Amino acid sequence: MVEKSHTGLWPSLYDPFRTFGQKLAEFHSPASDAKLADDTYTITMELPGLAESDIELTVNDGVMTVRGEKKTEREEEGDTWYFTERQYGAFTRSFRLPPDADEAGVEADLKDGVLTISVPKSEPKAEAAKKVQIRKS
Repeated sequence: MVEKSHTGLWPSLYDPFRTFGQKLAEFHSPASDAKLADDTYTITMELPGLAESDIELTVNDGVMTVRGEKKTEREEEGDTWYFTERQYGAFTRSFRLPPDADEAGVEADLKDGVLTISVPKSEPKAEAAKKVQIRKS
């Protein structure tokens, strides 16, 4: 007797649930670009409909985190909605900064729904050779 698994009988029924968590995270994760110039790392992030007060940018221990929330402001009274495609909700997006990033110099600007984050590169530290004393045993 051959046993059939429940996933073999109804694969299309379970498929949407297998990737639900990943799709939900992508839904609330804004599109971003990162680039490097000679002295600055630049990250741009699409945040249409958000005000500066809706966004929080933190840098801690080599990780830069952008948090925000797009709140719905619709009035439903008396309106007939046929469809809605606009996205609302909270998001968090984190980026590990390179070792030569100057965390203290991070700056951000919001213009026309695009957040531009500038992370300057730190000056390379010239480490002097350290002479180690050799002890006689």
